[in-house]
Amino acid sequence: MKPLLVLGSTGSIGTQALDVVRSQPGLFRVEGLAAGSSWQQLEAQVREFRPRFVALGDAAAAEELAPRLPRDVALLAGPDAATELARIASYDTAVHGIVGGAGLAPSVAVLRRGKRLALANKESLVMAGSILTELAREHGGTILPVDSELCAIYQCLRGEDVGRVRRIHLTASGGPFRDLEPAELFAVTPEMALKHPNWSMGPRITVGSATLMNKALEVLEAHHLFGLAAEQIHVVIHRQSVIHSMVEFVDGSVMAQLGPPDMRGPLHFCMHDPERAPSSLVGFDLGLFRQLTFEEPDPELFPSLALGFRALERGGDSGAVLNAADEIAVEAFLARDLPFREIERVNRAVLDARGRACSTLDGVFVADREARELARSQIALHAAG
Repeated sequence: MKPLLVLGSTGSIGTQALDVVRSQPGLFRVEGLAAGSSWQQLEAQVREFRPRFVALGDAAAAEELAPRLPRDVALLAGPDAATELARIASYDTAVHGIVGGAGLAPSVAVLRRGKRLALANKESLVMAGSILTELAREHGGTILPVDSELCAIYQCLRGEDVGRVRRIHLTASGGPFRDLEPAELFAVTPEMALKHPNWSMGPRITVGSATLMNKALEVLEAHHLFGLAAEQIHVVIHRQSVIHSMVEFVDGSVMAQLGPPDMRGPLHFCMHDPERAPSSLVGFDLGLFRQLTFEEPDPELFPSLALGFRALERGGDSGAVLNAADEIAVEAFLARDLPFREIERVNRAVLDARGRACSTLDGVFVADREARELARSQIALHAAG
């Protein structure tokens, strides 16, 4: 049995990773589960999968869970619990679905042990891509991208020379507002932004699909994962979310990875890589694949996309700065403290105000902390009129 960690086990990625485990009984052994505060859901997962370790970031939630755990399950609690779990548990692969900058430290812990990191926490690469890829090389670890777009590129490049890539095409559904006029974005509510037309995802990622900030961050991910320059990365609106991304080679050939919009597909791939394991997931579906369309993103409707390329051009700690600002801005939007259209303005203001050379994790964490404070200041300025 393959020993497995699931970081962020009660979230969208974590629950779907456990669906993959459940669908193939006897293949995976869940060694550890980590969650934030959803102790009731974690308790149910513990009773089903019987891991040796569980981790809860919220200390009060851990106090609720502790007396309900089987005696042979060790509990780690506090903000560093997931990182500690990654340091001490026995596993081959960690599926990492924690959302936000808090996921960076567990990513570092996994790679320092030379393990396989099935990474859905895009913030890790956005914040510290060059550091993580160097850790993987130094310790013999592997970064497997779970994001459907990056996973598609990874699959298309297996056995290929990256030096023969002309460019990649990251596909984006366009989210729920792709047919609005730019002026209509001023009336957008959190409820509207959370109604993604194709995917079922967590709140921050869903809002990022509406602003296209998720694609801006994927530009940075692609740069770090595959060593691509900005001019080799192209974003295209593909409404059906069937083609997850494409690679265009120097001879003009284009290779695409297709599949229904179901995150269990890339999870299944990463959890079995380098093998192709059987599954019950749907492949070709005439109803879904009948019409495939493409269009350029409207820069007035999706101004956030340009911020990813700006951060890539500036380098240094710009990825960490942009991610931190967006986390705070999206949080304020969901709390109704910031209009939807202001998310991009806050992110741009923080990115323009803060940026330095950075080659250490300590520097990344400083940039993250300072950018969050700048973002809060920008939100307070908006509130003050």
